[in-house]
Amino acid sequence: MNQNYVIMTDSDSDLLYSIADELKIQVVKMPYILDGVEYYDDNGRAGTEKEFFDKMRAGATPSTSLLSKEAYLEYFEPVLKEKDLLFIAFSSQMSSTINNIYAAREELLEKYPERKMIVCDTLTISAPMALLVIGAMKEYEKGATMEEIEQWIRDNRLRAQAWFTVDDLKYLKRGGRISSTSAFVGSLLDIKPILTEGRGGKIDPAEKVQGRKKALRTIADRVADNIENAADQELVILHADALEEAEQLASFIRRKVPDLGGIRFQMIGPVIGAHCGPGTLAACFMGRERTI
Repeated sequence: MNQNYVIMTDSDSDLLYSIADELKIQVVKMPYILDGVEYYDDNGRAGTEKEFFDKMRAGATPSTSLLSKEAYLEYFEPVLKEKDLLFIAFSSQMSSTINNIYAAREELLEKYPERKMIVCDTLTISAPMALLVIGAMKEYEKGATMEEIEQWIRDNRLRAQAWFTVDDLKYLKRGGRISSTSAFVGSLLDIKPILTEGRGGKIDPAEKVQGRKKALRTIADRVADNIENAADQELVILHADALEEAEQLASFIRRKVPDLGGIRFQMIGPVIGAHCGPGTLAACFMGRERTI
């Protein structure tokens, strides 16, 4: 298919590098800082995720930062010299990064007035965003226009779901998601939050349970409650260096959704992992529209 436009996304999608290579999707690498050094998330190509989470367990406190307008110009301009561009962005409600994307677009469209560039806000992040990117590429391969794919994403973005739990509340406390008191009391009582990507494009709390196994069973329940066309899709279980528990979660999901087409395990990338911490587990899939 020789379309007159290119689809691009960013590594906050946690779109596995091998899938991006296979589908020929260009990916903007997002920055993170670890031990005072800036790195760029390559979605598993270098295989450094375990080392990253080991360092967090040892006390490292990685951080993330905005990608500059100048960096986006370097990604976008080579495309816009020759073709139009559809950029699939992570939720505008989780970062102001999208403002730099808009600024780069404005500058380049003045320089290349014959070109078009659409920025599509997915209102999601990580594997649910990757599912939308993969779905967009399927539409691309059918010959859909940029505008048709933008509409497809708008129609489906609230169907892209993630249900997840963290292993240590201190990372939510550090990110301002919960108070110090809640983190302290929750840790004492072994409280595990169940979180989800909400309708407004932010991470929202869904409920609290006691104990890790109860958290995994609850995620499996939420998958069963919300998934649609289970036999026709591959559910993604993301884990922050917790494969054994990811396999346990898969077992719980299989019991609840026996007709599920497939399950793929994948490590969470460092940009997302910096905010949720080692031991995080998530089930990601396409389902009914989010209600939270």
